[in-house]
Amino acid sequence: MPLQSTATPDDTLDASGLNCPEPVMMLHNKVRDLAAGGLLKVIATDPSTRRDIPKFCMFLGHELVEQVDEGDIYLYLIRKKND
Repeated sequence: MPLQSTATPDDTLDASGLNCPEPVMMLHNKVRDLAAGGLLKVIATDPSTRRDIPKFCMFLGHELVEQVDEGDIYLYLIRKKND
C-alpha cells in the first residue's frame, strides 16, 4: 500500500538494509538539514522503525504525517516542526 499523501517530499532518506539504531541516527541528521516545515520521506526495512520513528517524532515535535507498511518495507512521511 503506497503512501496516500499527495504532497511531494522535499527529501528522501533511504535506510533500507540498516538496523537499529542506524535508521533513526540517519533520520536525526537528515531532519536537521531540512528546512522548517519540510517534508521527508523515509524508506526502511527494519521493523523496529515502526516503534522508533513515531517516538522520534513525538519526542522532538515533528509531525508523522503518514506511516505505511508494504510487506518488509516501511514508509514514513515526516514534516519537520516549525522553529
